[in-house]
Amino acid sequence: MLTRRVIPCLDVRGGRIVKGVRFSNLRDAGDPAERAASYETQGADELVILDVSATTEDRACAADTVRAVRERLSIPMTVGGGVRTESDARALLDAGADRVAVNTAAVNEPALLTRLAAEFGRQCVVLAIDAARRCDARDWQVVIRSGTERLDLGAVEWARSAERLGAGEILLTSWDSDGVGAGYDLDLINAVSRAVSLPLVASGGAGSLGDFADALAAGASAVLAASLFHDNIITVEGAKRALAEKGFPVRL
Repeated sequence: MLTRRVIPCLDVRGGRIVKGVRFSNLRDAGDPAERAASYETQGADELVILDVSATTEDRACAADTVRAVRERLSIPMTVGGGVRTESDARALLDAGADRVAVNTAAVNEPALLTRLAAEFGRQCVVLAIDAARRCDARDWQVVIRSGTERLDLGAVEWARSAERLGAGEILLTSWDSDGVGAGYDLDLINAVSRAVSLPLVASGGAGSLGDFADALAAGASAVLAASLFHDNIITVEGAKRALAEKGFPVRL
């Protein structure tokens, strides 16, 4: 079996980590570089940094924050927020990112995924999908602009298209579960993982050690969490040991 990954996520705004519920009511959660170094010490496989206000403020991701984190970090790092062009992606890669995540811009211009893959390699391109259950609860619609706009675009359909266009990985966040702590949306993970052959990072809703195992069993290649780690409820090392005890291959 492929090694499963445990990934802390740093949502940042104004050079600080923030965390909220369903992308709103954000609270301060510390210094990004300090947190990143701590998570690497705990055994994090990778780190994700998302500039949560870059798109709504119509600006590029804060490269200074990326550089500051990279000075303290040696593990792979994915960075997203405000990536609209190849130049935006290059700036983040030059600042120390290993991969770039695109969300709203890729929905507005799907060919961006193809251009990014052609210039930087598919392995550098992560499609971030924020998905919310439709009113009938039978499937999920894509949410963009930091959760402020819902589209008549199915999340599973978009994942399939993105794989054809050049995405190398999918970061899948359940809008309904984000920050709630009631567990990942396992139906969503299962539906998307069955639709694509890409690695899938599950995000949104982790509230206990068991939630990580449930997400991996549902088809995720990696599990991402923020509040659990930021609030010191669970350590990265503790999460990985719990997964190992359940038979999932992890790097200890």
